[in-house]
Amino acid sequence: MTIPGVSTRAAEVILAEIGDDIARFPTAADLASWAGVCPGNNESGGRRGPGKTRHGDPWLKAALGQASISASRTKDTYLAARYRRLIARRGKKRALVALEHSILVSVWHMFTRDTAYADLGGQYFLERTGRARQTRRLVSQLNQLGYQVTLQQAEGAA
Repeated sequence: MTIPGVSTRAAEVILAEIGDDIARFPTAADLASWAGVCPGNNESGGRRGPGKTRHGDPWLKAALGQASISASRTKDTYLAARYRRLIARRGKKRALVALEHSILVSVWHMFTRDTAYADLGGQYFLERTGRARQTRRLVSQLNQLGYQVTLQQAEGAA
């Protein structure tokens, strides 16, 4: 229940459907594939077909779906930031399936390592590349659009 968006009921369903023996899933990818929340890969001869997900466990997918919708609406969390990044490129439904996958991978890691959920924070995607690199990239984009940019440090900003 420490994962954002996962309620008591959702946690109960996840535990009931996965079972208490997580050892039958050697990797997080195996668990996601069994649950039916991993992306499909339909490619033949260089042509890419529809990448539909598997049917999987219907009760687990329903609980994860509700949890992903709730997680997408949280404030300043890793899952909400991931949802906002993906929705721009892939759309709402695919972003929600990606959140379901992230939640299930987190559950697998929590069970195998016997640790609590550690949220990376809503600023994770901004901070992982570094402020200087992000600043250079954004200034370069503005220059390509024809703007002349001068930067000043804001008062109170680090």
